Amino acid sequence: MRTGGIRLIVCTALATTATLATGSAMSAQADVSTTLAQAGGLAIASQTGGLATARAGGVATITRTAGAAAPAHVRQSAGRVDRRAVPSVPGRAAYLFDATTGTIHFSKQAAKRMPVASLTKVMTTYVVLREAKLSDTVTVKAEDVKHATTNGATDAGLRAGERLTVRDLLYGVMLPSGADAANALARVYGPGNARFVAKMNLAARSLGLADTRYANADGLPKPSPGYSTAQDQAKLADIALREPTLRIIASTGRHAVKKSASHRAHTWTNSNKLLGKAPGALGLKTGYTSAAGYCLSFAADRDGHRIIGVILGESNADRRFQTATRLLDWASEQTTIDATDL
Repeated sequence: MRTGGIRLIVCTALATTATLATGSAMSAQADVSTTLAQAGGLAIASQTGGLATARAGGVATITRTAGAAAPAHVRQSAGRVDRRAVPSVPGRAAYLFDATTGTIHFSKQAAKRMPVASLTKVMTTYVVLREAKLSDTVTVKAEDVKHATTNGATDAGLRAGERLTVRDLLYGVMLPSGADAANALARVYGPGNARFVAKMNLAARSLGLADTRYANADGLPKPSPGYSTAQDQAKLADIALREPTLRIIASTGRHAVKKSASHRAHTWTNSNKLLGKAPGALGLKTGYTSAAGYCLSFAADRDGHRIIGVILGESNADRRFQTATRLLDWASEQTTIDATDL
């Protein structure tokens, strides 16, 4: 039955009650408030952060809301409990939720502050889109090129003296993760890096990213990498993907800029390996520094649902994409189960 949008699933398997009540380190980290109400000899556990169980008269009741998911999804089927195991997530932190319904599917150290490397550039792009016109022209300076080369950062292959539109530079920021392009945009639309970073942090506060502080426009370790959380970055991804221009850029696999009198020809390939492989993939951003590890902000539209996730502190570059693919598939499966379990 449905009561106020909350699903109640009555399970007769008491062994399952113990399993769900035990949970995992993931669910233990969630901020959960649990209230018990006695009604006709039936104890109902209401948990806003995922799944909770209580027993009275030999009956276990599970209330599932839009909160942190338990280690396995549970539903009633022919008098038994079906469980779908959560994929293994080796990264230091991760967060996965359904932006359409608000359901949190997975959370692992999601509120822990840590560097997020080039995921920072999502906010850089977000701020630039509010400060500039896409048709504006920006002249690349030697300091922009030097910024990338001296820090050993990924770049968009820009050269001093080139003049490119803001639109093209944003592709240079998001696809190859160009620190040279990010520096040029921050320099112009701060104006200056310090003022631009102040705008990034102001935007973070206005968007409710309470555990996020940016120190530069690209996430490099110098002068400081700043910090955020998997949960904050997933929230930012949700907001960013509502911006049509940002969504188009982030989901583009390849962008070519033809040679002109103002600049050389450039071809940028998106570093996100989910695009073109994972069904419905929308991007969003990759990142890496030695301190942050391999990071990934990702999203996909599946069956009318937008699933968004973040993985931080992965030690293997390719494994983050494999993990993200499994998480997206698993979340889609939960959506299918939810649609048929009652």
